[in-house]
Amino acid sequence: MYKLPSNLGRYSLLVHFVIWFLVLSQFLRIGFFLWQYDEVSWNIIDLARTLLTGLFFDLGTIVFISICSVLYYSILPNKWIGSLLDKVLVCFFTSLTVFILVFTFFAELTFWDEFKTRFNFIAVDYLIYTHEVVANIKQSYPLPILIGGVLLLTLVFLFLFYKRKAFATTFTSTVNFKTRLSVLIPTIAVALFFAFFINNNQAEWSSNRYNSEISKSGIYSFFAAFRNNQMKYVDFYTSIQDDKAFGLIRNKLASDNSIYSKTNNSIHRKITNSSPSQENKNVVFVLVESLSGSFLKEFGNTQNITPFLDSIAQKSIFFEDLYATGTRTVRGMEAVTLCIPPTPGQSIVKRPDNQNLYTVCSVFKSRKYDCNFFYGGDGYFDNMNAYFGGNGFTIYDRGRGSVLSDQIKTVRHNIDDKEVTFENAWGVCDEDIFNKMLKVADAQYKNNKPFFNFIMTTSNHRPFTYPSGKIDIPSGTSREGAVKYTDFALKELFNKAKKKPWFKNTVFVIIADHCASSAGKDEIDVANYHIPAFIVNFDENQNQKITKQCSQIDLWPTLFSLFHWNYDSDFFGKNVLEANYEQRALMGTYRKLVLMKKEKVMILSDQKKQAFYSWSKKDNSLNSIPMDQSFLDETIAWYQTADYLFTNKLLK
Repeated sequence: MYKLPSNLGRYSLLVHFVIWFLVLSQFLRIGFFLWQYDEVSWNIIDLARTLLTGLFFDLGTIVFISICSVLYYSILPNKWIGSLLDKVLVCFFTSLTVFILVFTFFAELTFWDEFKTRFNFIAVDYLIYTHEVVANIKQSYPLPILIGGVLLLTLVFLFLFYKRKAFATTFTSTVNFKTRLSVLIPTIAVALFFAFFINNNQAEWSSNRYNSEISKSGIYSFFAAFRNNQMKYVDFYTSIQDDKAFGLIRNKLASDNSIYSKTNNSIHRKITNSSPSQENKNVVFVLVESLSGSFLKEFGNTQNITPFLDSIAQKSIFFEDLYATGTRTVRGMEAVTLCIPPTPGQSIVKRPDNQNLYTVCSVFKSRKYDCNFFYGGDGYFDNMNAYFGGNGFTIYDRGRGSVLSDQIKTVRHNIDDKEVTFENAWGVCDEDIFNKMLKVADAQYKNNKPFFNFIMTTSNHRPFTYPSGKIDIPSGTSREGAVKYTDFALKELFNKAKKKPWFKNTVFVIIADHCASSAGKDEIDVANYHIPAFIVNFDENQNQKITKQCSQIDLWPTLFSLFHWNYDSDFFGKNVLEANYEQRALMGTYRKLVLMKKEKVMILSDQKKQAFYSWSKKDNSLNSIPMDQSFLDETIAWYQTADYLFTNKLLK
C-alpha cells in the first residue's frame, strides 16, 4: 500500500477521492468503448488519444467538483481539525458527493443507451422538467434496485477510503501555511485555466464521432451545454455578408408565383395561385413522436410494426425522401410551424421572445380557422404551451396546474380524468388524445368553424407503455411495441373520423417529429434523419409518391399549393411539386448545421469550421471530398439568414 507524504495528510481523503473519480471515469470510458466496439476506432493512437483526452477533461471536472473542499481544508485552522464539526462536515459532504457521482455514472449509462452521446443539452432539459423525467425513470427502470445499488456502491467506496485510513489521516494531521498555499493556488489556477481557456468542443478531435464523445467527461459536457444552449450564428459559425446571404436565399426561394417585398434583408413574399381557391378544408395534423422511416415496410422493415401506415402510403401523397431538421421534438415543431432551418443552440420553441411569430397558424388564422394544439402530457414541458399559446393556438393538454404567462392571450383546456383510459410519465395514450381531438372537431363542425387541429403524440417514448390487449406486443417491452401501438391508434383515429360528417372535407397530415435515434460514428448520421410524411384524404387522382429529396420545412408550402391558396410567406420551405424545385434537405444538431443536396453534404460547425462530404446511402457513410465554395456559401446563407431574421425580430 502506498503512503501519502505526511505534509499532505490533511488532504488524504481528498486525494483518495480524486484518484477514485479519475479511475472510475476511465473505467466508464473503457466501458463505452466496449459498448460501441464495432463502430469506434481501435487504432492504438486513437485509443490512447481518446483515453488521454478523457483524462484531461476528467481532471478539469474533478477540480471544479473539489474546489470547495480544497478551500475548506486550506482555510480551516489547525485547532479545529478533528473537531466534531469538522468530522460531520467532511463525512457528510464526502458521502453525498460520492453518492451523487455514482448515481451520475449510472445516469450516463442510461443516457448513452438512449442517445449514444455523453451528457448534452438534452440532459440539461431533463434537469428542468423533473416531473416527466422522474416519472419516466420510475416507469422505465427498477428504481428501488437502482437507488439501492447506488447506495451500496457508495458505502463500498467509502469503506475503501476508511480502510486506507483516509478519514483517520485527514482528521489527525495538521497542515502548515506553505502546504495550504501549495494546494490552494494550483487548484484555483487549474480551475481558472479550464474555465477561460478550455472548451468542451476541444474534445471533438476525431472524425469518428464515438471516439470524440467517449473522450468527453459527462459532467463537464453537461455544464458546457448548460452554459451554451443558445449560440448567435455570426459569433460561432463561418459567415458571409448579410446582403449576399439574403440574395442567395431569395434566389433559392423564388418561383413564378411569388413576389418579394422590397426589403432586401427579408424573405417575405406573396404566394399566388393561377386558380385561387376559397375552399377551406379542415386539417388534422399529427406530429408522431420518434417515427423513423426505418420502421416502415415501405423502407425495408420486415417486422410488420406499421401495417396501417404502410397501407396508406399506397393511397396518399407520400413523401419518400423527406428529412427531419433535428433530433428533438421541439425541432420538429419548429420546422412544421415556422418552416425554418434549425438555428444553432436551442430550438426557437424554447427561446425567449418567441410569441407572435409568423407561423402556419398565421396562414390559417387569415382564413378564419379555429387553430388548436393537442398534447397528452403537460404542455409546460419543453415550453410547448408558451410557444403554441403565444402563436395563436388554443391549448388542450394534461396540465398539472402550470399556468400560461399573462402576456400569452390564449385559451387553455385541461384533459379531464374521465377522458383518460391510460397514462404514463409522458401523458395519455395516443388513442385518448385522438379521441379528445375528435370531440373538439365535432364541436367545431357544429359551430361551422373550419379547423386546424395540431396533435403531438407521446406513446412512442420510453417507457414504451400503452393499453394492453391492443396489439400483439406486450406493453413496456420494446420500442417496436410502442411504434405498433401508435400505428394502431392512428388506424382507430381514421376509423372513427370516417363516420364523422366533417371527414370528407378534412385533410389528414401525418409526419414524424424526428427519428428514434440520431447518433452514429460520423459527424451527422444522415439515415437517422429520414422520416415518413403523408397527406391523406385528397382526391384519389392527386395521390402520388414524391421521390424528390426534401425537408420537413417543405411540407406546408406543398400542402398550401395543393389547396390553391394565396397567402403571405416568411417560410424557408418551398412547394416540392414545383417543376423548378431544387432538391435539398436542411438538418442539424444544436451545434452542427447541414445542407444536403442529393449525395453531397456540407456540415458547418461552431469554431467557424466546415466539412464537405459525399454520402453513401448504401452504408450510410460520409467520405470527405474537396471543398465547393458555392455549396459552402449556400449552406451558410440558409442558416445565417434564418438566425438573422429571428434574432432581429423579423419573424414577427
